[in-house]
Amino acid sequence: MRKSLLAAGLAALLMSSATSAQTLNVATAGDQNMVDYIKDYLGPLFEKSHPGVKVVAVGTGPGDGGSQKIFEKLDAQKKAAAAADFDVVVIHQKAAGTMVQDGLIKKYRDALPTGSLVTRESATNALGTDVSGYVMPMFHSQTAIAYNPDLIKNPPNNYAELRDWVKKNPKQFGYNGIKGGMSGVAFVTGWISAFGGDAAKLEKGPYDAATKATWDKAMADLKDFNQNVVITPGNAGTLDMLNRGEIAMGPVWVDMFYTWKADGKLPPTMRLKLVSPGMPGQPMYYAIPSKTAQDKLAAEFIALATSPDVQAEGIVKRFNWYPGIDAKNLEGKLDQAAWNQLFADIPPDTLAANGKPFPIGPYFNDILETYEKKVAN
Repeated sequence: MRKSLLAAGLAALLMSSATSAQTLNVATAGDQNMVDYIKDYLGPLFEKSHPGVKVVAVGTGPGDGGSQKIFEKLDAQKKAAAAADFDVVVIHQKAAGTMVQDGLIKKYRDALPTGSLVTRESATNALGTDVSGYVMPMFHSQTAIAYNPDLIKNPPNNYAELRDWVKKNPKQFGYNGIKGGMSGVAFVTGWISAFGGDAAKLEKGPYDAATKATWDKAMADLKDFNQNVVITPGNAGTLDMLNRGEIAMGPVWVDMFYTWKADGKLPPTMRLKLVSPGMPGQPMYYAIPSKTAQDKLAAEFIALATSPDVQAEGIVKRFNWYPGIDAKNLEGKLDQAAWNQLFADIPPDTLAANGKPFPIGPYFNDILETYEKKVAN
């Protein structure tokens, strides 16, 4: 009798556990490392603090195409009046703006415990669309100027000084134009922000098609500048030429720079400079679909993911990304070696001041088109 009661009680307990178990579905655009980060690190960490919850991560592919697939899925489910398959999504800036406009993601950041830890413009402005409250940055990728201190003792502090330095040191600066990778595109957009007029308008709008006509002088100067530089074969090509000493300076993605240094593919003395008035980077965002039935659990997941401890260990130490929250919140969370590696050359206040978003879409397209017509030819 006792055995049968014990068996019945155990069966009831198992049934109760099964019905109370929850699955949190996270869909992420980006490369495979984004999926692995959630599957191998962030998911288990959240499950440990939330017994009975299982985090399932699925990748939708790199670049804006991966975010587009998430958009299409949520859009189809909204039109079918169905609940969302995803509880948390990780998306790029372009998709975030569209999803806010179409009502596919919900406003949640203002109530998030970590929401006040981010103040960068990219937390509220996604390529010209107001996304205030709808997104929380997962991390920021950033471009900067890499240079060899054995060859350059006093690197330029701003675009104007860089322009003068290149005249005096021809073929010692290299970048990949606008077709070989986004570090070159970032450099060009930074040039137009520095010399083309109203930089704030490029980032926030409103769009005026006549604005590109005011860039003639800046583009002509850039064409002259290009006569004294090396056009490299790509993001990796710039780093490779720096490694071989074929150039002394060039724009790079910060995370790629540190990864190459860690792998011994760049001299350990190589350094970075984030010149004024700034160079662009871009975030990946956490967002919560409007039709999820688990918005509270999703918010708790994002709060953990954007906490200083997790940002320090998961984002900075594992990937060499800049944190999604303001870097000052990580002081004391990283050992000195890790802090020095990421912030010695570009301290948090410089990152906050000179880490810029890319221009809004129409201006971004105008810059690329005008470069092709007036600089590349």
